[in-house]
Amino acid sequence: MKRTATLEDVARKAHVSKMTVSRVINHPELVAPELQVVIEDAMHKLNYHPNNAARALAKNQTSVVKFVILEDVDDTDPYFTNVLFGMATELKKQNYSLQLLLKGSQLDQGAADGYVITGARTDDYPQLNELKQPFVLFGENRGGYDFVDTNNLLGETMATKYALKAGYRNVVFIGIDVREAFEFSREAGYVNTMQQNKKIPSVFRVENSLAAAREFIQDHLGEFPKNTCFACASDRIAMGVIQALVEAEAKIPEDFGVIGYDGVLLDRVSSPTITTVKQNLWLIGEKLAELILRKIAQNGAPQGEVFIEPTLSEAESTK
Repeated sequence: MKRTATLEDVARKAHVSKMTVSRVINHPELVAPELQVVIEDAMHKLNYHPNNAARALAKNQTSVVKFVILEDVDDTDPYFTNVLFGMATELKKQNYSLQLLLKGSQLDQGAADGYVITGARTDDYPQLNELKQPFVLFGENRGGYDFVDTNNLLGETMATKYALKAGYRNVVFIGIDVREAFEFSREAGYVNTMQQNKKIPSVFRVENSLAAAREFIQDHLGEFPKNTCFACASDRIAMGVIQALVEAEAKIPEDFGVIGYDGVLLDRVSSPTITTVKQNLWLIGEKLAELILRKIAQNGAPQGEVFIEPTLSEAESTK
């Protein structure tokens, strides 16, 4: 059976001390780039892999990143699945594991090197400020925290332009009734586009649920003339709107169009299927992992904001 290469073997092959090899593994910033190349080449030729558990222990690290969801999650909603898989795939490349914490869990429950947090609201900022480990948010925010998110302004701009180009005389925005940065951006994308096209914006807000959206349309459908398109801030809202329109025997998409936002699953299971702004949640997960790992490596240094461009997915709910 072939013997596993050791640190001493790498040092001999690279003609350096064991301490120098250890520095390349644990503190590469302290070693000249030319020397790093020589040692990494020796490691590759010997098929040497550092003991990651020992490395983490030496650095007082856990090699764990926690993904914290601070909002209520419907156990049938697959929204976070792609985010989690995207994060886990990227973290694995750096020998990190992912731990999931749901709303109600203590953030300091168990050790971790850093956090990725989603669903944070303004009321959560004091709690975030108490965290000693580095963290980044999934979602635009007004707290100045590092984040990754879909370009919400662009997404709703795309949706509104599409509705107008499709020939709908009226476009109505049904947003989510939260006063948070991502919602403001989506609403701004709609309002700006309407004003640029010399149209009067019409904004309504409901709870982000299918039932709330359905009830809203049931109560107010008579106020909207035919040839209206509802631009919705989520696919949940869009699906509720569609259900109410179908119950009222309204013609979709001829008399009323519907555009959603998310593009995870509801857009495909709805009947008719929903034209929607599709978020690249897997890529968002990868970028979240990259951002938090970089922040950990740089001892919590600010990383800024990352916006991922969405795409518009055409379906049966619009002309």
